Amino acid sequence: MGNFKMICLDIDGTLLNSKHEITPETKKKIQLASKEKQIPVILVSARMPKGILFLQRELEIEEPIICYSGALVLDKGGRVISKNFISVSNIKEVHKKAQELGVHVSLYKDNEWYIEKMDEWAKQESEITNITPIIVNFQVLIEKWKNEGTGVNKILCMAESNKISLLKEKIKTGDLNVYPSKPTYLEIMPKEASKTSAINVLREKFNIEQSEIMAAGDNYNDTDMIEYAGLGVAMGNAPQEVKACADFVTLTNDEDGVASAIEKFCLS
Repeated sequence: MGNFKMICLDIDGTLLNSKHEITPETKKKIQLASKEKQIPVILVSARMPKGILFLQRELEIEEPIICYSGALVLDKGGRVISKNFISVSNIKEVHKKAQELGVHVSLYKDNEWYIEKMDEWAKQESEITNITPIIVNFQVLIEKWKNEGTGVNKILCMAESNKISLLKEKIKTGDLNVYPSKPTYLEIMPKEASKTSAINVLREKFNIEQSEIMAAGDNYNDTDMIEYAGLGVAMGNAPQEVKACADFVTLTNDEDGVASAIEKFCLS
């Protein structure tokens, strides 16, 4: 099989099963690749660092992480390798349009998650990620960021699917990367940030070739890295359009699809 020197894994719907768990079989194969084959296993997600680091600890791996779909890349010591921000003017525009539709807005900056109130959407996301958000006045916070000349790494909008569709149509996408990660979630990142651009930063850091990368994902925001990698793997639970971009379709996330792909291409 291929001589792969880096494995890049999406988290939700890929590394984790539908119960948001890493199965023993998946952990076993990742550890074999990481410890015996010395292949860096990179977790690549729209999540914030706190939502990724506890999974790294569970897997017993120490590698850089790609957060916010590439808007923040940290080395294994937590130092910033690269980062991108959404401007204050764009934050205000998204917030205003979301408020008009009654859509929940979460703001993510560095390793913090900010909300205006603990509603049902925030509770749901907190339960999934095991992270407690900070409740703040957005106007005060945004003004502070304006004075500092900074912004956020990610905006997450959550609502019923019809509201999410409407909001996506209303947001001008000129310098924003806007996509639904599921029907009720709209992820908004800086335009220049992508999973592929972040993987490329690490590819250069590890001094490996593009052809030596295996990447696995399950959703539309994974298609760029699936197409970029030397071996692009789509999960069995991925939409058909994502599978069409892949070199290989593995089993679903409830059938140890990641473990199966690692065994087939990296351990045999």
